Amino acid sequence: MRVEVDEKSGFCFGVIRAIEKAEQLLDSGVELYSLGEIVHNSVEVNRLKSKGLKVINREQLALLRGVTVLIRAHGEPPLTYKLAARNGITLVDATCPVVLHLQSSISESYKKARETGAQLVIFGQRGHAEVNGLVGQAEGDAIVLESVDELRLLDFSRSVILYSQTTKSLEQFALLCSEIQKRLRQGLVFEAHDTVCRQVSHRKPHLRRFAEEHDVVIFVSGSNSSNGKELYQACSEANSRSHIVQDRDDLYASWFDGCSSVGVCGATSTPRWLMNKVAEAIEIGQLSR
Repeated sequence: MRVEVDEKSGFCFGVIRAIEKAEQLLDSGVELYSLGEIVHNSVEVNRLKSKGLKVINREQLALLRGVTVLIRAHGEPPLTYKLAARNGITLVDATCPVVLHLQSSISESYKKARETGAQLVIFGQRGHAEVNGLVGQAEGDAIVLESVDELRLLDFSRSVILYSQTTKSLEQFALLCSEIQKRLRQGLVFEAHDTVCRQVSHRKPHLRRFAEEHDVVIFVSGSNSSNGKELYQACSEANSRSHIVQDRDDLYASWFDGCSSVGVCGATSTPRWLMNKVAEAIEIGQLSR
């Protein structure tokens, strides 16, 4: 049975940058805290915890004084920076440059929306770390839409300024734009800013082709990865024998019955070493189920 690991899968630039910063500080002996999991992959998070990384939430951050805290690639709202300054906390800002630019754009659009009465709308996953940071640029005064089905939340008698979470689907963003234009009252302004990260969105067509080339596809991703859900869907649409796992312990031997080729791929939050580990387990038949 031939097993191939997709060479284009794995960490995106923003995640690589954040993890490299964390490892450099940990290796130098710095006591380092991460505000939230540095990446949406529990296996990688546990690896970094074993090196000394301490993962905290917002409530715990408020209790800390004079420590070093990493801001992960997803970014944070302005209130986090103000809290850190008050508490004498040193921030290591690993916000992805793409997200930083998006935050700045939303901040400027928020000022414009306040002057014109327009609605500031973000297409994204409600409660996601990146989206929380984006909403924070508008002082909480932004409408988050998870899908076209939630368009009822908009007032179509007011102008709309639309942005997207960087990891959302280009196809769904285009559909949302089309539906807003159809429903918006004539004469009102609709600004659509396509802020989907191309490093992520371009993986979809590639993964569809990759999935079609193999009998079975194993997609490696953390259960809480928004990007993982998007990319796995692309695989499963192209190949019905696609399966999502977090680690090699999730593999079932029955998945590979009558199979001559297996493709292993993953999310932008999936480390390459983990995909290789899963591929090796398949190659040697180390399947626990």
